[in-house]
Parts: sequence; structure tokens; C-alpha cells
Amino acid sequence: MRRVLIKINIFLLFLSFSTGSIGQEQSRLYDIGKNIEIYTNIYKELNKNFVDEIDPNILMKKGIDAMTKSLDPYTRYFSESEAESFRISTQGKYSGIGSIMKNVDSVITVVELYNDSPSYRAGLKIGDQILEVAGKSTKGKTSKEVASIVRGAPGTNIVFTVKSYGDTKTKEITIERGEINIPNVPYYGLVNDSIGYIHLSTFTADAGKNVRNALKKLKDSVDLKGVILDLRNNGGGLLREAINVVNVFVGKGEELVSTKGKLKEKNKVYTTPKNALDENIRFVVLINDHSASASEIVSGSIQDLDRGVLIGQKSFGKGLVQNVFPIGYNSKIKITIAKYYIPSGRCIQSKVYEDGKAVYIKKDKRNAFKTKNGRKVYDVGGVEPDIMIEKEKLSPFIISLLKDNIIFKYVNEYALNHDSIPAIEDFEFKDFDKFKDFYTKNDFVFKTKAEKEIEKLKKSIEEDDLRSISNNDLDKLSNLIQNEKKSFLDKNKEQIKRLIEKEIVKRFYFNKGKIKDSLKNDVEIQKAIEVLSNAQEYNKILAKPE
Repeated sequence: MRRVLIKINIFLLFLSFSTGSIGQEQSRLYDIGKNIEIYTNIYKELNKNFVDEIDPNILMKKGIDAMTKSLDPYTRYFSESEAESFRISTQGKYSGIGSIMKNVDSVITVVELYNDSPSYRAGLKIGDQILEVAGKSTKGKTSKEVASIVRGAPGTNIVFTVKSYGDTKTKEITIERGEINIPNVPYYGLVNDSIGYIHLSTFTADAGKNVRNALKKLKDSVDLKGVILDLRNNGGGLLREAINVVNVFVGKGEELVSTKGKLKEKNKVYTTPKNALDENIRFVVLINDHSASASEIVSGSIQDLDRGVLIGQKSFGKGLVQNVFPIGYNSKIKITIAKYYIPSGRCIQSKVYEDGKAVYIKKDKRNAFKTKNGRKVYDVGGVEPDIMIEKEKLSPFIISLLKDNIIFKYVNEYALNHDSIPAIEDFEFKDFDKFKDFYTKNDFVFKTKAEKEIEKLKKSIEEDDLRSISNNDLDKLSNLIQNEKKSFLDKNKEQIKRLIEKEIVKRFYFNKGKIKDSLKNDVEIQKAIEVLSNAQEYNKILAKPE
């Protein structure tokens, strides 16, 4: 390393005879060389002299993670062992068994299965507790740690020790690993006689191709009058696939995205590469506050070009571009290299990062831009939909039910007593009284914010020695809250029923069925159908000339 530093210094000495701007680069390169040597020496001395044994891989990873975290949340190092998770995020595939696990009551539990996956074919079920994997106990391990053991080369076997819901005995299940493909278009279909729906969950490889194929099949099935593209909760992915998705609805040669970063030679302009499948069909895009990155390129471009109507809530606001660089030993680093700008010229980035901490850009810093038809749109802070619909909120009570897995556990029992359910369009959960009985038997404890504040107040009164103040009044208030809590189940009945129904459908019809079922009571879907069914209203929103 000292030799490297000497070489850098000789090179910098040579550069010192050049211009002042090169002199600044000389100082920068010297600082880089000096700090690399300091970092290396610290790493070496810690490993050599620290009192306890240090894992050098973990120590280095923590150092690198701290370094990248100080920049922004998107610049990230992927070690060799994390390469598989990176592959999933970009390609939508991995080698494993096709199930999702998480900790439920401190036990690793199967919470989702992919249809026709190795785990499903081997007989694994949602609700199964995974006690051992490959002879190793899962006790005390996180779901991420278990997943790293489970993944492996296709064709190899792995043995699970499992306890199924309702069973007292354990059993062993051998699963042959396979190549798992996670569909980026998990569901498409008709929401009425003439309007189609396409759910795009992520922008992994072939997202554009799959959206194109879905639209083609919908057009072949009926005289399609309109289509809904659902990008809600889609956190983004590959930039090229965002271009390809827009290209399904926008013709060849349309400029969609330009990127601008530190290195001018790497700035690019992206245009649609081929002919659209349908440039004229009425089109709605659904977005929400979890629609980010590539989702915002698609929705923002569609809005800027006045190609379709946006419905939902303001998007996340990520206008940053990342590239991935190999750094040796099968490791990679993903680095934010640029900001992107959509057709109107605006960037929708909502935050700047100072020492890795997000600072929101203030509203008064927003600039106005114009769409193709002259509608006013704004930069920073995400993409604002043309029709805003308030997002349905879950009450703290329901959030607590989900967090404590009460609905999940109830559906375990439901599935144990039901071999099948009707078709999704005919199925409705009607056993709410049975759920109430289950809830009561499980001694679920939910504390309201008011109860927590009363407890704090009692403690403060005691600490301040305010003896003249009686706790009786606070106890009376607590009793009133307890009585009110008895009505929480009935007050939240409709939302709870929908959540239970969705969890049940997932057991029998997998993720595809869960999405289809969720459309039945979807306010934003109903608004999209209304807009697409009224050509005059649709054209008015987009300021199309008469």
C-alpha cells in the first residue's frame, strides 16, 4: 500500500506543473491515497490487537456500510453472500424453494408460498413452523439468516424439520431447490366487460415485454375500451424496463428520460425504441406514496405526455439513478450517479441527503413545468396524480392485530378446517363471529395511545409527589376507555373482514388470487372505471383539444 501511495505522490508531483484545476485534483488524489492507507492500517491493527476475536469480513462490511450510508439510502455494497438478493431485485429470480418466512411468536414460520414452487410441491404449507433447516436449529435466527441457509444451487436437496399448525408432532420434509421466477406481472384481467387491468409489482427483467403481452391478450379477449396499469406499492427497478413499459402505450422515438450526473460523458437521453402496441386506448395509471423510481418515470412520463390519467396519491419522490459496479470477489457496489428528468424537463426528487440524512425539499422551492397539452405540473416532491384519492388508513387497533399476527393465526385455523373455497368472485368471508371468538380466546392485548399516556401521567404524579391528586379520576377514565375498546372489533368489522378474506384467498389462490380479490372493494379501481367509461371526462382531464 505504501508503494501505491508513493506512486500516486510521484504522479501528483508531475501534475503540479499543470493548471490550477489539475492542482485541485492533485490535492484530492493525495487525500484519497492518504486515507486509503490510514483505513488499511486501522483495519490491520484492529484485527491484530483487539482483545476479542474479530471476524474480518463482518468488520469490513460494517465499515463499508457506514461509509455508503453517509451518502444516501440507495448507494449500497453487496458482498458475495448478498449477491443472490441483488439478483432477485434486478432479475426477479433466484435459486431456492419458493417460500417467504418470517418470525411469528419468535418461531420461523411460512407466511407465503409461490404457486407450483418446490416448497409447495413438497407439501410445505403457510403456517408451518420451521424448527430446523439442514440439521441446524432456527431458534434465535432471523428470517434473513434462515433464507441464506435455504438458498442454494438448483437440483440440490435441503431437509426441513417442520411443525404444522394443529399438529403436535414434527415431521421432516425434503425439498429439491429450483430456479424461482417471481412474476413482475402477477395478475391481469378484466374489471368489467370492456376495461382491462394489469398489476405490475416491480421493474425486473422483461417487465415491458410482460405488460405488452398482458395488454395484447386483453385486447384479443374483448373489445377493450380502456386499461388500468397498477403501480401502487411498486418501488421501481430497472430504468430500461420503465422505458419499455411506457413504450407499450407511447410510440417510437419519444424522449422519456434524460440523466444528468457528475460525469458529463455518462449523461444519457432515453427514447422509446419501438412501435407502441396501442397509442390511443384510454389509459389510467394508479400510484401511491410507495410508487417510486421506475414507477415515477412511467407515471410522470405518461402525465407529461398527456397519454393517460393518473389516479391515487402523490408518489414517493425518488428521482435518482443508480448504476452497479463490480469490485472483485463477486462483490458489487450500487452507486447513485445521476438525477433523472422526465419529458417536461422536471425532476421529481423529493429529498436531498446531508450526512446520509434526508432533508425534504420545501414546497416553495418547486418549479412549474408544462405537459404536452399545456397542463401545469411541478418538480420535486414526487408525481402528483390528476385525481387525488385519500388513502384508506388502518386504525391503530387493526395495525396491532396485524403486528401480533392475530389475523394470520385465525386463518391458519380456518384453513385447517376448509379444504377449498369458492371461486374468488363468489367468495365472501362471513364467519366474523367465529373470528371474534378466536380473538377473545387468544387474550389479545391492545393498549390505546390514551391508555399509555394515562400510565405516564400516573408515574409523573407519583414522581412529583403530588399526593393531593387522586388516581381515582384517572382510573375512571381508564375504565371508560376499556368499555370503549369492547366495540373496536365491530367498529372495524368491514376492514377486518377484507383483511381476513385476502389472507384466506392467498392460501388457496396464491398471490395472483390475493390481488384479484383486493380489486372487489377498491375505491381507486372504481374511480378508474368511471373515468375510462366517460370519453368526454377523460379528454377534459388531459386537456385534449375538442
